[in-house]
Amino acid sequence: MNRDERVVHELVSEYGRTYAEEAGIRLKDTPQPLYRLLVLSLLLSARIRASVAVAAARALHEDHLDSPRRMTEAGWQRRVDALGRGGYRRYDERTATQLGDGAELLTERWGGDLRRLHREAEGDLGELARLLREEPGIGPAGADIFLREAQRVWPDVAPYLDGKALSGAGRLGLPKDPEKLAALAGSTQPAVLAAALVRAALDKEVAEDCLRRAA
Repeated sequence: MNRDERVVHELVSEYGRTYAEEAGIRLKDTPQPLYRLLVLSLLLSARIRASVAVAAARALHEDHLDSPRRMTEAGWQRRVDALGRGGYRRYDERTATQLGDGAELLTERWGGDLRRLHREAEGDLGELARLLREEPGIGPAGADIFLREAQRVWPDVAPYLDGKALSGAGRLGLPKDPEKLAALAGSTQPAVLAAALVRAALDKEVAEDCLRRAA
């Protein structure tokens, strides 16, 4: 095992947990978990700690706001209250509006099913990202987050290692090339690799710990 392989091994072993897993989402290619992932991606894309976004996603789920229909029917104040319970207070009012508007759009255009959005893109990754960005609150960062995690159940997207993940690779002294990184990771799922690389990008101590372990 060469130096880069050791670094990737330590990274994935210690920090290879997807954000969906952290939020309690058992990701499948079915409407409800994909919708919960979309909500999580919106929350994570704000300038707020990932732990707070994850807690807010859990709070929404605990309040049964886990489908476009339920999100719409809940009303704005209930969404605000759920976000507040998750500690997502700085952006709670704007985000509550975006969640309502996004649920309505998803229902009207794709029948509440993100698999239809996926099919509409017809394998074009750029088009897939563009369609995701039509959702209120989902900008480039949110689309990247969604696709990094969704590649676990949408293999045609993999390996999806965006700028944030590649920034983590750079911090670790690894190649900033998705195909090379995927090869170094071996049988590790690309979604797991991507999440671990993002954690290294966001936290210098994560990178330092992995480099120390791999030395």
